[in-house]
Amino acid sequence: MSADGAAPDARLAAALLAVDPAGIGGVVLRAAPGPARERWLDYLCAIWPGQPTPRRAAPSITDHRLLGGVDLVATLGAGRPVAERGLLAEADGGIVLLAMAERLPAGTAARIAGVMDAGEVSVQRDGLNVQRPTRFAAIALDEGLSDDEQVPAGLAERCGPWLILPDVPDDEFDVELPDAAAIVAARARLPSVTLPPAMLEALCATALNLGIDSMRVAGLAARVACAAAALHERATVDADDAACAAQFVLAPRARRLPPSPDQAPPDDAEAPEPPDDGDARDEASEPPPDTPTESNQGPLPDQVLAAATAALPPGLLAQLQALQLLGGARTSSAGRAGAQKVGRQGRGRLCGARAGTPGGNARLSVIDTLRAAAPWQALRRRQQADAEPARVLIRREDFRVRQIKQRTQTTTIFVVDASGSAAAHRLAEAKGAVELLLADCYVRRDQVALIAFRGRKAELLLPPTRSLVRAKRRLSALPGGGGTPFADALDAARALADSVQRRGDLPIVIVLSDGQANVARDGSGGRARAAEDAQAAARQFAAQGCRTLFIDTAPRGSALAVGLAADMHARYLSLPQADARKLSGVINAAVRIRD
Repeated sequence: MSADGAAPDARLAAALLAVDPAGIGGVVLRAAPGPARERWLDYLCAIWPGQPTPRRAAPSITDHRLLGGVDLVATLGAGRPVAERGLLAEADGGIVLLAMAERLPAGTAARIAGVMDAGEVSVQRDGLNVQRPTRFAAIALDEGLSDDEQVPAGLAERCGPWLILPDVPDDEFDVELPDAAAIVAARARLPSVTLPPAMLEALCATALNLGIDSMRVAGLAARVACAAAALHERATVDADDAACAAQFVLAPRARRLPPSPDQAPPDDAEAPEPPDDGDARDEASEPPPDTPTESNQGPLPDQVLAAATAALPPGLLAQLQALQLLGGARTSSAGRAGAQKVGRQGRGRLCGARAGTPGGNARLSVIDTLRAAAPWQALRRRQQADAEPARVLIRREDFRVRQIKQRTQTTTIFVVDASGSAAAHRLAEAKGAVELLLADCYVRRDQVALIAFRGRKAELLLPPTRSLVRAKRRLSALPGGGGTPFADALDAARALADSVQRRGDLPIVIVLSDGQANVARDGSGGRARAAEDAQAAARQFAAQGCRTLFIDTAPRGSALAVGLAADMHARYLSLPQADARKLSGVINAAVRIRD
């Protein structure tokens, strides 16, 4: 979509969602906070029947607020469990805004997706067994700064259109936008809209050509096509409706380039002459009068595919080409926030209480709650004449939850270049630094890991551990020599740092290398290809967002190492003469986080 036509196209997607919210599910809206996004949301609310107030859910929302649970105030007053409606149940028939959806925890996204699939909220805990039907449209507001920050895949797959809004809204519209009356009329026509098998086959063929193998996505495209037909007062889905669905649903999900026209056989290619059968050949060349010709089966998929190709987001075509040149290297498509630290219930040091509602990882502090409610008992009994003398009157503002101070465990990941003639010297430094840091780990309960790269690949020699004996045993058997697969080493470090983040710890990556990569990701030689792969891996590593230190071990500072450190968003240090003790001190001073 071009910048000039982005606003009308985005508002058309809003109208389609308003026509069939239960079938389309929602919209992934990638846009920075600003007037463009607010105008799109205002238009959606204006045309939505009943004009409901959207329910906003932040990434930090608790399960109690999202799904519902025990209403403590009503339960204490009634003396029996009283259920409280959650946000998803309150949004029945309306809209749920998922703010900063790219930071939504994976568990929260899975629970929202489960409610969307079931069409109801089920609460079975704390003595409750409640099912509340709910149907809503989820608007996932994606504010990610990079392509690696995306809405969790399970939630994004249940949202039909994926939209990208410009920073500035466009006031010039070339098409007439539907209003609330048109949406109501389209909803009434929707059940009678028919989807011909040829249209469904065209959508499935387009999805296959774009590398989309999810049947759910094809179903969403079919629902969008039916909504487009109903909105344009058509009883049957036609090619324009299918093309509209391909633009909104299929094009943004493209995973590979569609086949180019020059890959097809030329039209003037010589075909073998069929045998001359006289009149029989002439009769066979004419189709039976009631048999449809293949003219509708050939051009239709091409037309839908062409519409989807024309709607590819800016830069996506170049990114897919780059991925093909890099041998199919993939980047993480899941939101990083869902893999970050999760609070551990009951772990940590108690450091007081604060006002708040219990739920999730927030536990009620009974003593502090009673202490906050005690001064108000006389006044509340005068206001509530039927209160029992032995009952303590609790209000929501009295609730106090425990504050737990958790200490984050640090895992230092060493990525050591074990290639070349100077490998023995560098490995001796790394071994000494690891042993010195492990001595401190017994006090801080931190961990250390080691990745060595040489030859054609990187290898995890030491998984995260605090065992000094195990570290010495694994380090003593580390050989050296061979090529420098720098890109593969960064990929291994990124995967290990991601696993450390997923269990709630803080990874710190220390890279010891001169940056002279000469082995590509696929194991082939050549400095030019290896340097391109190393730069691409460094940029992908930067999206991990962990603390990184690049120690240049070259005899003189290397410009290539400086560039790689910048691509990794790492602090660069040139220490060609560093020993183990100096290296350990520099690491502690540069990136170590102490309590």
